[in-house]
Amino acid sequence: MTVMAERTVQMPIEEFERIAALVERESDSVRFEFIDGRIGVKGMTDGAHGAITMWLVRLCMQARPDLDLNPTQGLKVEEYRKGRARPDGVLAPVDHFDGQGDWGEPEGVLMTVEITSYDSDTDRRDRQEKPPAYAVAGIPVHLLIDRDACTVTVFSEPDPDGGGYRDNHTVRFGARVTLPDPVGIELDTERLKKYVR
Repeated sequence: MTVMAERTVQMPIEEFERIAALVERESDSVRFEFIDGRIGVKGMTDGAHGAITMWLVRLCMQARPDLDLNPTQGLKVEEYRKGRARPDGVLAPVDHFDGQGDWGEPEGVLMTVEITSYDSDTDRRDRQEKPPAYAVAGIPVHLLIDRDACTVTVFSEPDPDGGGYRDNHTVRFGARVTLPDPVGIELDTERLKKYVR
C-alpha cells in the first residue's frame, strides 16, 4: 500500500483561479477552494445538506428580507485576501455581489455558513481552517452547522490579528440560538434533528 503525504504547494492565486474556473466549466460535481496555501476539493453534497441550506435561506429571507443568503458565492479570505473559500452560505445585502465575479470581497458580508459533510476532509476544512480564514477576513459572524456532533456553533467578534473569533457559542440541535448583530436573527434548530444520519 502506498501512502501519499499531503503537502502545501506554493501557487500564485491567479493560477489557482484559472484552475478552479476550468474545473467549474468542466464538472458539476466539485468546486475548488484555496485555504492555508492548499487546494481543497469541495465535493457534491447530499440531499440533507441541501435541505439544511434551503431551510436557512427561508429563515433568513423571512427575518431579513433586506439580505440574501447566497449558497454559491465564493469569497476572498485570509490575510491579504490570498485564500479562496466557497462557503455553504454567504449572508450579505441584496445585490451585494453584483459584478464581483466568482470570488467576492468580504467587506460588507455579515455572515458565512458552513454545514459539515460526511467526508474525510470536513474536520480539517469546516472546523479548523475556515473559521480563522473568515475571522481574518473580518466577517462578523460565522455559523457552523455540525451534523456529526448535532450542534450549531455561532462564532462572532472576529480578531483579524489573532486569527480567529473571540467568542463562540455552541448549542445542541433543538435549542434556540441567536445570530448576533449585525445579523440579528434567532434560529430554532429543532428541525436540524431531521437531517442527521
